[in-house]
Amino acid sequence: MRRGTLRIYLGAAPGVGKTVAMLGEGHRRAERGQDVVVGFVETHGRAYTTRALAGLEVVPRATLTHRDAQFTEMDTDAILSRRPQIALVDELAHSNVPGSPRRRRYEDIEVLLDAGIDVISTVNIQHLESLNDAVYAI
Repeated sequence: MRRGTLRIYLGAAPGVGKTVAMLGEGHRRAERGQDVVVGFVETHGRAYTTRALAGLEVVPRATLTHRDAQFTEMDTDAILSRRPQIALVDELAHSNVPGSPRRRRYEDIEVLLDAGIDVISTVNIQHLESLNDAVYAI
């Protein structure tokens, strides 16, 4: 099985359009007949981001409990079960809630890539130094 490919939309700051650009690419690829799912997108309450999600299949998030509070994270196992060609995964540098199968979202992305799923993701430039070793490994 071939390893998936990773494409990253890099932005200088939050709110500059990385997520909307990623979703736009997802729509274009779906229109070309590719099997695309949204593995995780954080809209941050932005109406234009929510509108950009319309028409794309969204994999439901996993719900986790940590210190008596409910959190949602990307459901990597559900994406693996669905077996899309492409998964759109926002916020590559995100730290998962304690108790998640993996500590960081980039580790979830590695699992998808190892399964042959192409991933399109986003990251803010201020997170690059902290991800240097991880990006090199991917």
